Amino acid sequence: MACSTCQTNYSGEPLGWLARPRTRTCCDDDSTQHPTSLHTPYGRISRLLTLIPTAADRAMTKFPKHPIAPLCLTLALVAGAGETALCQVDAITVSSIGTTAASPADATERLQAAIDDSTGILELPAGIHVISRPLVIDLRKTKCREVRGNAATEVRMVGPGPAFRVLGSHYKSAAPAGFTEQVWTDERMPTFVGFGIRGDHKEADGIQATGTMQLTASRMHLRKLQHGVHLVENNRNVIIENCHIYECSGVGIYYDDVNLHQSNIVGCHVSYCDAGGLVSRGGNVRNIHISGSDFEGNMSAKSPATANILIDCRTSEYGTAEVAITGCTIQHTDDGPDSANIRIFGTSKRGAVSPSNNERSDSFGPNEGNITITGNVLSDVQHNIHLNGCRGVTVVANTLWMGFTHNMLVENCSYVVATGNNMDRNPRYDYGNSTTSKNLVVFENCRRCTIDALSISNITAGPAIEFRDYEDMLCSKLAVFDAPLAIRLSNVSNSIFSSCMLRTSNGRPRVEVSGGHHNELGNLEAYARDD
Repeated sequence: MACSTCQTNYSGEPLGWLARPRTRTCCDDDSTQHPTSLHTPYGRISRLLTLIPTAADRAMTKFPKHPIAPLCLTLALVAGAGETALCQVDAITVSSIGTTAASPADATERLQAAIDDSTGILELPAGIHVISRPLVIDLRKTKCREVRGNAATEVRMVGPGPAFRVLGSHYKSAAPAGFTEQVWTDERMPTFVGFGIRGDHKEADGIQATGTMQLTASRMHLRKLQHGVHLVENNRNVIIENCHIYECSGVGIYYDDVNLHQSNIVGCHVSYCDAGGLVSRGGNVRNIHISGSDFEGNMSAKSPATANILIDCRTSEYGTAEVAITGCTIQHTDDGPDSANIRIFGTSKRGAVSPSNNERSDSFGPNEGNITITGNVLSDVQHNIHLNGCRGVTVVANTLWMGFTHNMLVENCSYVVATGNNMDRNPRYDYGNSTTSKNLVVFENCRRCTIDALSISNITAGPAIEFRDYEDMLCSKLAVFDAPLAIRLSNVSNSIFSSCMLRTSNGRPRVEVSGGHHNELGNLEAYARDD
C-alpha cells in the first residue's frame, strides 16, 4: 500500500506501524506531513485487514489440519469482504487537480462513476466536492447503499435539482408481502451520514428520494438549498436523525404529495427555511413522529404564510394523519405573515358527507387527525397552534407564550382535547414588541371538544378565551389571571363549565354570554354577573 500523496510504499512494514502517529513524514520534502488515508487510524485498520487474508492463507497452507484453520478461513473471508465493500473517492482538492481554492473542479462525472461502480459504501474525504447536476443513486442498478463523509466534507451543488437523487423500486406499503427480494438484498436502507451539502443555485436541493425503503439520513448538514430533504412519490420507513438543516429558500423537510407511512424526525435542528421547517402537503402520509428537535424561524417576511411545522391535507384524498409532535422547541418569527409554529389543515378531499360513505353525523366531513402535540415549547409567532378542520387532536402539557395574535386558534374541529397547557407571559420577556402580543385562545365552530386545566395570564386585549358557535363542550379548571375579560361565550350550546378561577385586571364582568342554550355554566354564572 502506498501514500496517496507521495506514493511511498509501505507494503513491507511490520504491524507495529499501526501504533505510529496519525501523520508522518514520508515525502522527499521532510518538512511535509500528509494526513493521508494510510496514516489515519481508519487507514491503519484497513491496512491490517489487507494483511489478514495473506497471513490466514499462509497458516492454512502450512497447517491445514490445525484446530485454528477454520478460524483463519473465517478471518480471511471477513477481511476480504471488508476490503472490497469500501469504495473511496479522493477529495477534489487543489493538490490533486491544480485548481484554485475559489474555483474547484467539477467532480460530477468522477463521483457519479464512483457511485455506479461502488460495491457498497462511497466515502467522501474532507474537502469540497463540486457537482453541477444530480448524483443519481439508482438502487435498482448500483450496489452503492451508503454515502458517508466527515465534518470537513462538503458536496456543493452549483446546478438545479437535488445533489443526491435516490431511486428505488418499492412503490407499495411496508407490509412484508409486498416486497421483492431485490429490495431486501440490494435496495434497503440507503444511507447518508456525516457530511455537508450546500447549494449554490436557487433550485438546488439536498437529498431527494422516491421508491425507497428505510431511507436514513444521519448527522448531515444541509444549508443554502431550496429544499433540504425532498420526499416524493412513494417511500416507506424514513429516519432523519441528528441533522442540521439551515437557511433554505424552500422547505427543510418536505413531504411533497408523497405516499409515505412511518417516518421519524429525531434530534434535528431545522432553522431559517423560508417556506417551512417540516411541511407535509397532499399525498397519503401516516405515522410521522417528530421528537426532541428544534424548529426555529422557518418562515420569511417575504414568503406566503407558512409554519415551522405545517400539515396541509386540503389537496389530497388521503391527507396526513397519525402524527406525534413531542418534546420539541418550536419558535419564531412573528414578522412572517400569518406565521404559526404548528399549523394543521385537516380537511381532505374525500367528497361530500353522506350516509353512503359511513361518515358519522357528528363529523364535519372527511377531517384527518389522530394527532398528538405534547410537551413542546412554543413562542414568538402570530399563532402558536392553529388547527383547522381537524378531528381527534390531543394538545397536552405544552408551554406557549408570545402568540402575537393567538396562542391557540381552533376552527371547524371536533374531538380536540387540550389539557395541562401553560400560557403564562413571563415578565422576563417584556422587551421589544413582545408586550404587544395578545396570546388569545379561540375555539370557533367546533364540536365535542374537551378543555381542562388551562392556565392563562397577562392578557392585554380581548377575552382571554373565546368560544364561538360551539356545541357539546366540556370545559373545566380554567385559570385566567390579569385579563380585561376572561371568557366570552357566543352561541355556545349543550356545554358544561365547572371549577374555573377567573381574575380580571379592570373590574369588568369576567364572563360575557350571548346566545346559545342548554348550558351548565357552574361558577361561570356568578362571574357573569356585574357585581
